[in-house]
Amino acid sequence: MAGRRRASKHGVVVLCLLLTSLVACGGRPTAADTAKSDVQRVLDRRATAVLDRDKAAIAETGAASWFEDVSAVPLASWSYKVTGVHRSGSTATADAELRYQVQGYDSAPVTVARSLDLSLDASDQWYVVAEKPARKAPQQLWDQGEVTVVRGTHSLVLGVGQSGERLHTFADLADHAVPAVSDAWGTEWSRHVVVLVPRSVEGMAGLLGSPASSYRGIAAVTTGETGAPAQAPADRIIVNPDAYGLLGTVGGQVVLTHETTHVATRADTTAATPLWLSEGYADWVGYRGTGRTPAEAAPELGEAVAERRVPTVLPSDADFGFAGSATALARSYEGGWMACRMIADRWGEAKLGAFYRAVGTHTKRPGAVEQAMAKVLGTDLKAFTAEWREYLRAQLG
Repeated sequence: MAGRRRASKHGVVVLCLLLTSLVACGGRPTAADTAKSDVQRVLDRRATAVLDRDKAAIAETGAASWFEDVSAVPLASWSYKVTGVHRSGSTATADAELRYQVQGYDSAPVTVARSLDLSLDASDQWYVVAEKPARKAPQQLWDQGEVTVVRGTHSLVLGVGQSGERLHTFADLADHAVPAVSDAWGTEWSRHVVVLVPRSVEGMAGLLGSPASSYRGIAAVTTGETGAPAQAPADRIIVNPDAYGLLGTVGGQVVLTHETTHVATRADTTAATPLWLSEGYADWVGYRGTGRTPAEAAPELGEAVAERRVPTVLPSDADFGFAGSATALARSYEGGWMACRMIADRWGEAKLGAFYRAVGTHTKRPGAVEQAMAKVLGTDLKAFTAEWREYLRAQLG
């Protein structure tokens, strides 16, 4: 055909080089991509074996001795998502997200960061040498040893280094707490709790990813996201067995009921909810029906009132920090409890619950308490604070 020109051999070479470059840049997986995919396949097999309770199949993917530690936990799901692989010759470290659900308790998976050490076997297949929490990530209970499980009517208690008898004691406390909380708050919550009992306060700190010194005087804490949706992992009540052992029968029940209240109110507790209200309400439910008087339950605040050092304002969130003195912290909790007790006495228990929920409908702190007070209690913050101060004098003076 007229006008056709022959392509030069140089043009063909350039075209071939261009095609080779395109294939190299986008068409072939890199060694890192291949390792990540290979590790993901191994962890998928491992996860399936965990759910099947198949120790032999777990051993085919690597170390299996740890399975004894988690085997008693009733699992509904268990999976890994590899987020990165750092390879060095025949060894590697994988970053992964572990997602798991406790059967009958978690309506959505718990997600935790994990680090896995791997090595290549004789057939160039990856196998797991060890698994541990990722840097700065909290431990899971089975990272601390073999988990023992006790089921209550309304509770699941998981413990490490604890006797079955002691774990049954916590199940009994939780089983009493759940209906007590429902009687005060209502029944629109899960009405069951998961209680974790580690070996020591150091174990508690490991589960929370914090120093043990932060929790030495704290009997229990509850984990969970404020304002959590209905489909969310269950809150965990984590016990400090060292501090709990110092409590009497009533004190131990008050603490478990207090923490269970946090579980029940979680969806209605938002960034707008001040700690004097969330902690005060939990204490109010905890002490409700125990017969404990203000003088018995609020000794530190009572001493301040007796010395004419009546607080001028409601406790701030900062007042609930663990860094200050134990006496000041106790006064903050007692002040919040007395505020909620006053609402129940003055306006009624139903109004107290309605006030809590009204505050939680806000997403931000400014104006939330004031608007809820006006709407539910028909008062303002200044008048409420003045009445609270008089209530302290009357009850503790």
